[in-house]
Amino acid sequence: MKAILENISSNNGNSSFRAYRYQVPFFEFKWHYHPEWELTYIVQGNGYRIVGNSYESFSAGDLVLLGSNLPHTWTGKTDNDTESDAVVIQFSMDFMLPFLKLQEGIAIKNMLEQAARGLVFPPEKEMVTAILELPHLQGMEKVMRFIALLDKLAQMPAKYIAPNTFHNVVSKKNELRINKVCTFLQDNFHQKITLQAVAELIHVTESNFCKFFKKATGKTLSDYVNELRINEASRLLLQSDATVNQISYSCGFETLSYFNRIFLMKKGISPKKFREINTPAMMKKSTSQI
Repeated sequence: MKAILENISSNNGNSSFRAYRYQVPFFEFKWHYHPEWELTYIVQGNGYRIVGNSYESFSAGDLVLLGSNLPHTWTGKTDNDTESDAVVIQFSMDFMLPFLKLQEGIAIKNMLEQAARGLVFPPEKEMVTAILELPHLQGMEKVMRFIALLDKLAQMPAKYIAPNTFHNVVSKKNELRINKVCTFLQDNFHQKITLQAVAELIHVTESNFCKFFKKATGKTLSDYVNELRINEASRLLLQSDATVNQISYSCGFETLSYFNRIFLMKKGISPKKFREINTPAMMKKSTSQI
Protein backbone atom coordinates (compact mmCIF):
# COMPACT_ATOMS: atom_id res chain seq x y z
CA MET A 1 0.00 0.00 0.00
CA LYS A 2 1.67 3.20 -1.18
CA ALA A 3 1.55 6.19 1.17
CA ILE A 4 0.74 9.67 -0.19
CA LEU A 5 3.17 12.55 0.30
CA GLU A 6 1.57 15.41 2.23
CA ASN A 7 2.87 18.95 1.65
CA ILE A 8 3.01 20.62 5.05
CA SER A 9 5.45 23.50 4.51
CA SER A 10 2.88 25.59 2.64
CA ASN A 11 0.48 25.44 5.61
CA ASN A 12 2.74 26.99 8.24
CA GLY A 13 1.64 30.58 7.62
CA ASN A 14 3.81 33.01 9.60
CA SER A 15 5.09 30.34 11.99
CA SER A 16 8.31 28.31 11.83
CA PHE A 17 6.34 25.16 12.60
CA ARG A 18 2.73 24.06 12.52
CA ALA A 19 0.60 23.51 15.64
CA TYR A 20 -3.16 23.19 15.28
CA ARG A 21 -6.30 21.65 16.75
CA TYR A 22 -7.86 19.01 14.50
CA GLN A 23 -11.55 18.33 15.16
CA VAL A 24 -13.65 16.11 12.87
CA PRO A 25 -16.57 13.65 13.20
CA PHE A 26 -14.02 10.83 12.94
CA PHE A 27 -10.41 10.37 11.84
CA GLU A 28 -10.50 9.35 8.19
CA PHE A 29 -8.14 6.67 6.86
CA LYS A 30 -5.45 8.57 4.89
CA TRP A 31 -2.21 6.65 4.58
CA HIS A 32 0.41 9.38 4.14
CA TYR A 33 3.86 10.64 5.06
CA HIS A 34 5.80 13.91 5.12
CA PRO A 35 9.41 15.04 5.72
CA GLU A 36 8.43 16.81 8.94
CA TRP A 37 8.34 15.20 12.37
CA GLU A 38 4.89 15.03 13.92
CA LEU A 39 3.76 15.10 17.54
CA THR A 40 0.10 14.12 17.94
CA TYR A 41 -2.00 14.09 21.09
CA ILE A 42 -5.48 12.57 20.96
CA VAL A 43 -7.84 14.70 23.04
CA GLN A 44 -10.92 12.67 22.18
CA GLY A 45 -11.74 9.72 19.94
CA ASN A 46 -10.77 6.11 19.44
CA GLY A 47 -9.96 3.71 16.65
CA TYR A 48 -6.74 2.38 15.16
CA ARG A 49 -3.32 3.95 14.78
CA ILE A 50 -1.26 2.63 11.88
CA VAL A 51 2.42 3.62 11.85
CA GLY A 52 4.86 1.92 9.51
CA ASN A 53 4.17 -1.78 10.03
CA SER A 54 2.46 -1.29 13.39
CA TYR A 55 -1.29 -1.58 13.83
CA GLU A 56 -2.61 -0.68 17.31
CA SER A 57 -5.78 0.65 18.87
CA PHE A 58 -5.80 4.19 20.27
CA SER A 59 -8.02 6.24 22.54
CA ALA A 60 -8.00 9.61 24.30
CA GLY A 61 -4.58 10.32 25.81
CA ASP A 62 -2.59 8.75 22.97
CA LEU A 63 0.65 10.77 22.67
CA VAL A 64 2.88 9.90 19.73
CA LEU A 65 6.01 11.31 18.08
CA LEU A 66 6.63 10.25 14.47
CA GLY A 67 9.87 10.62 12.56
CA SER A 68 10.48 12.12 9.14
CA ASN A 69 8.82 10.28 6.22
CA LEU A 70 7.29 7.61 8.46
CA PRO A 71 3.96 6.50 6.88
CA HIS A 72 1.01 6.78 9.24
CA THR A 73 -2.69 7.32 9.73
CA TRP A 74 -5.24 7.37 12.52
CA THR A 75 -8.56 5.83 11.53
CA GLY A 76 -11.59 6.31 13.75
CA LYS A 77 -14.89 4.51 14.14
CA THR A 78 -17.83 6.06 12.30
CA ASP A 79 -20.33 5.04 14.97
CA ASN A 80 -18.76 7.16 17.72
CA ASP A 81 -21.26 9.48 19.43
CA THR A 82 -18.60 12.15 20.00
CA GLU A 83 -16.32 13.87 17.52
CA SER A 84 -12.63 13.10 17.22
CA ASP A 85 -10.23 15.74 18.50
CA ALA A 86 -6.44 16.00 18.36
CA VAL A 87 -3.59 18.48 18.69
CA VAL A 88 -1.07 18.08 15.87
CA ILE A 89 2.41 19.65 15.85
CA GLN A 90 4.57 19.33 12.73
CA PHE A 91 8.13 20.64 12.47
CA SER A 92 11.05 20.36 10.06
CA MET A 93 14.77 19.65 10.32
CA ASP A 94 15.50 23.21 9.14
CA PHE A 95 13.60 24.55 12.14
CA MET A 96 15.21 22.16 14.63
CA LEU A 97 18.82 22.26 13.40
CA PRO A 98 20.00 25.33 15.41
CA PHE A 99 18.72 23.75 18.63
CA LEU A 100 20.12 20.31 17.85
CA LYS A 101 23.62 21.76 17.45
CA LEU A 102 23.60 22.92 21.06
CA GLN A 103 25.06 20.79 23.84
CA GLU A 104 21.73 21.16 25.64
CA GLY A 105 19.95 19.70 22.61
CA ILE A 106 21.58 16.26 22.69
CA ALA A 107 18.65 14.58 24.44
CA ILE A 108 16.19 16.05 21.94
CA LYS A 109 18.42 14.98 19.04
CA ASN A 110 18.53 11.41 20.32
CA MET A 111 14.77 11.34 20.76
CA LEU A 112 14.15 12.60 17.23
CA GLU A 113 16.45 9.91 15.85
CA GLN A 114 14.54 7.25 17.78
CA ALA A 115 11.28 8.64 16.40
CA ALA A 116 12.21 7.11 13.04
CA ARG A 117 10.31 4.06 14.33
CA GLY A 118 7.65 6.10 16.12
CA LEU A 119 7.49 6.71 19.86
CA VAL A 120 4.52 6.62 22.22
CA PHE A 121 4.66 8.48 25.56
CA PRO A 122 2.58 8.38 28.74
CA PRO A 123 0.21 11.39 28.78
CA GLU A 124 1.48 13.20 31.87
CA LYS A 125 -0.75 16.06 33.01
CA GLU A 126 1.91 18.79 32.73
CA MET A 127 2.82 17.63 29.23
CA VAL A 128 -0.79 17.53 28.08
CA THR A 129 -1.41 21.07 29.36
CA ALA A 130 1.60 22.38 27.43
CA ILE A 131 0.45 20.65 24.24
CA LEU A 132 -3.09 22.01 24.50
CA GLU A 133 -1.80 25.57 24.96
CA LEU A 134 0.67 25.54 22.07
CA PRO A 135 -1.76 26.19 19.14
CA HIS A 136 -2.89 29.41 20.85
CA LEU A 137 0.60 30.90 21.27
CA GLN A 138 2.42 33.28 18.93
CA GLY A 139 5.93 34.49 18.19
CA MET A 140 9.01 33.60 20.19
CA GLU A 141 6.95 32.42 23.16
CA LYS A 142 5.48 29.70 20.96
CA VAL A 143 8.94 28.61 19.78
CA MET A 144 10.51 28.52 23.23
CA ARG A 145 7.54 26.73 24.81
CA PHE A 146 7.72 24.11 22.08
CA ILE A 147 11.45 23.51 22.56
CA ALA A 148 10.83 23.20 26.30
CA LEU A 149 8.08 20.70 25.51
CA LEU A 150 10.45 18.58 23.40
CA ASP A 151 13.08 18.74 26.13
CA LYS A 152 10.59 17.40 28.68
CA LEU A 153 9.50 14.66 26.28
CA ALA A 154 13.12 13.63 25.82
CA GLN A 155 13.35 12.94 29.57
CA MET A 156 10.23 10.77 29.63
CA PRO A 157 10.02 7.00 29.15
CA ALA A 158 8.81 5.98 25.71
CA LYS A 159 8.34 2.82 23.72
CA TYR A 160 8.78 2.14 20.03
CA ILE A 161 5.67 1.83 17.89
CA ALA A 162 6.87 0.20 14.66
CA PRO A 163 8.20 -3.37 14.93
CA ASN A 164 11.55 -2.68 13.26
CA THR A 165 13.30 -2.14 16.59
CA PHE A 166 16.88 -3.34 16.34
CA HIS A 167 17.58 -3.07 20.06
CA ASN A 168 20.60 -5.35 20.15
CA VAL A 169 22.47 -4.13 17.08
CA VAL A 170 25.71 -2.60 18.31
CA SER A 171 27.91 -2.04 15.28
CA LYS A 172 27.36 0.17 12.26
CA LYS A 173 28.09 -2.81 10.01
CA ASN A 174 25.35 -4.87 11.64
CA GLU A 175 22.93 -1.96 11.52
CA LEU A 176 23.44 -1.66 7.76
CA ARG A 177 22.97 -5.40 7.34
CA ILE A 178 19.75 -5.60 9.32
CA ASN A 179 18.38 -2.53 7.56
CA LYS A 180 19.13 -4.22 4.23
CA VAL A 181 17.34 -7.38 5.33
CA CYS A 182 14.29 -5.59 6.71
CA THR A 183 13.98 -3.40 3.63
CA PHE A 184 14.01 -6.57 1.53
CA LEU A 185 11.36 -8.17 3.75
CA GLN A 186 9.19 -5.05 3.65
CA ASP A 187 9.35 -4.97 -0.15
CA ASN A 188 8.78 -8.70 -0.65
CA PHE A 189 6.67 -10.05 2.23
CA HIS A 190 3.74 -10.61 -0.14
CA GLN A 191 5.84 -13.20 -1.97
CA LYS A 192 7.39 -16.47 -0.81
CA ILE A 193 10.49 -15.71 1.29
CA THR A 194 13.09 -18.37 2.01
CA LEU A 195 15.75 -18.46 4.68
CA GLN A 196 18.32 -19.17 1.98
CA ALA A 197 17.43 -16.00 0.05
CA VAL A 198 17.74 -13.63 3.00
CA ALA A 199 20.94 -15.29 4.25
CA GLU A 200 22.51 -14.87 0.82
CA LEU A 201 21.46 -11.23 0.87
CA ILE A 202 24.06 -10.46 3.56
CA HIS A 203 26.45 -13.29 2.65
CA VAL A 204 26.12 -15.48 5.75
CA THR A 205 25.09 -19.07 6.35
CA GLU A 206 21.49 -19.85 7.20
CA SER A 207 22.47 -20.83 10.74
CA ASN A 208 24.40 -17.61 11.33
CA PHE A 209 21.59 -15.57 9.83
CA CYS A 210 19.06 -17.02 12.28
CA LYS A 211 21.26 -16.09 15.23
CA PHE A 212 22.00 -12.63 13.83
CA PHE A 213 18.38 -11.81 13.02
CA LYS A 214 17.02 -13.01 16.37
CA LYS A 215 19.64 -10.97 18.23
CA ALA A 216 18.91 -7.85 16.17
CA THR A 217 15.11 -7.91 16.17
CA GLY A 218 14.14 -10.18 19.03
CA LYS A 219 12.10 -12.25 16.56
CA THR A 220 12.58 -15.26 14.32
CA LEU A 221 12.44 -14.65 10.58
CA SER A 222 9.06 -16.38 10.22
CA ASP A 223 7.53 -14.43 13.12
CA TYR A 224 8.83 -11.13 11.75
CA VAL A 225 7.47 -11.82 8.26
CA ASN A 226 4.13 -12.97 9.65
CA GLU A 227 3.90 -9.73 11.63
CA LEU A 228 4.44 -7.71 8.45
CA ARG A 229 1.81 -9.75 6.64
CA ILE A 230 -0.77 -9.57 9.42
CA ASN A 231 -0.40 -5.80 9.78
CA GLU A 232 -0.84 -5.39 6.03
CA ALA A 233 -3.86 -7.69 6.12
CA SER A 234 -5.34 -5.61 8.95
CA ARG A 235 -5.06 -2.49 6.84
CA LEU A 236 -6.63 -4.18 3.82
CA LEU A 237 -9.51 -5.52 5.89
CA LEU A 238 -10.35 -1.92 6.77
CA GLN A 239 -9.37 -0.21 3.54
CA SER A 240 -10.58 -2.56 0.81
CA ASP A 241 -13.57 -4.64 -0.19
CA ALA A 242 -11.39 -7.65 -1.02
CA THR A 243 -12.45 -10.97 0.45
CA VAL A 244 -10.56 -12.51 3.35
CA ASN A 245 -9.29 -15.18 0.97
CA GLN A 246 -8.00 -12.57 -1.50
CA ILE A 247 -6.31 -10.60 1.26
CA SER A 248 -4.71 -13.76 2.61
CA TYR A 249 -2.99 -14.57 -0.67
CA SER A 250 -2.13 -10.95 -1.51
CA CYS A 251 -0.25 -10.69 1.79
CA GLY A 252 1.86 -13.77 1.10
CA PHE A 253 0.04 -16.54 2.96
CA GLU A 254 -0.04 -19.80 1.01
CA THR A 255 -3.22 -21.14 2.61
CA LEU A 256 -6.30 -19.50 4.08
CA SER A 257 -6.28 -21.78 7.11
CA TYR A 258 -2.73 -20.75 8.02
CA PHE A 259 -3.63 -17.07 7.58
CA ASN A 260 -6.65 -17.44 9.87
CA ARG A 261 -4.56 -19.21 12.49
CA ILE A 262 -1.77 -16.60 12.48
CA PHE A 263 -4.24 -13.69 12.44
CA LEU A 264 -6.06 -15.13 15.45
CA MET A 265 -2.76 -15.65 17.26
CA LYS A 266 -1.54 -12.08 16.58
CA LYS A 267 -4.81 -10.16 16.96
CA GLY A 268 -6.87 -12.38 19.23
CA ILE A 269 -9.75 -12.37 16.75
CA SER A 270 -10.52 -13.88 13.35
CA PRO A 271 -10.11 -11.75 10.18
CA LYS A 272 -13.83 -11.97 9.46
CA LYS A 273 -14.82 -10.87 12.96
CA PHE A 274 -12.15 -8.16 12.90
CA ARG A 275 -13.73 -6.66 9.78
CA GLU A 276 -17.27 -6.98 11.16
CA ILE A 277 -16.63 -5.06 14.38
CA ASN A 278 -14.46 -2.34 12.85
CA THR A 279 -16.38 -0.15 10.45
CA PRO A 280 -13.98 1.46 7.95
CA ALA A 281 -13.65 5.18 8.56
CA MET A 282 -13.31 6.07 4.90
CA MET A 283 -16.81 6.93 3.78
CA LYS A 284 -16.72 10.64 4.47
CA LYS A 285 -14.34 13.34 3.31
CA SER A 286 -12.42 15.77 5.48
CA THR A 287 -10.06 18.55 4.50
CA SER A 288 -7.15 17.75 6.82
CA GLN A 289 -5.38 14.68 8.05
CA ILE A 290 -3.12 13.55 10.83
